[in-house]
Amino acid sequence: MKKMNVFCVVVLFFGALCGASIAADLTGTASVNITSDTAATAKNMAFDEARRQIIVDVLSPYSDSGALRSAVAGEKSSALTPLIASSGISGEKLSDTTYAAKITMTVNRRAAKNWLASHDVQNWLTVEEVASDVFPLVLTFNNRVADWSNVRRVAADVGVDLQTVSIADGNIVFHVATARRGALTIALRNAGWHYKDHDGALYISK
Repeated sequence: MKKMNVFCVVVLFFGALCGASIAADLTGTASVNITSDTAATAKNMAFDEARRQIIVDVLSPYSDSGALRSAVAGEKSSALTPLIASSGISGEKLSDTTYAAKITMTVNRRAAKNWLASHDVQNWLTVEEVASDVFPLVLTFNNRVADWSNVRRVAADVGVDLQTVSIADGNIVFHVATARRGALTIALRNAGWHYKDHDGALYISK
């Protein structure tokens, strides 16, 4: 029987909101303690639950919180992963069936804005236009090492830099400069990868 306890969700905001041009980082922390059939399963569940809790907490001040909670609850984990720009773990503890840790995640502002709009969640989240704009590339892998290496090689061949953001739930999330999206998409297609666009993210698989 699976038991899940998520407690002490602490939302951390850094910086100041001054008009529409300066905005706080969308960073939150969740302490999780989850028991399942194996520690690996418990860890996946922990990250999924932390991701959902943090997305709700950091975006609630900028959106219709009721509609946000409903949209997050009904969304697949794989569709929420690209909303996370970075993550970190501290105080990790494992047993044969339990995973506990403090998980910190930062939500990507542009990805969140696109996701909220696509789910008709009223929001007033501002997004600054910057020259170094990036988009999430989500690789669904069969063999993590082989597929990760193949995609990086394809990208390198066309001069595209991939920044690895996270590896979880059978997916690897990269950040890629938006200006290089077209070149990368063509290279991946020619290398036999299937792709689709969803909420500003590019999903690829074999």
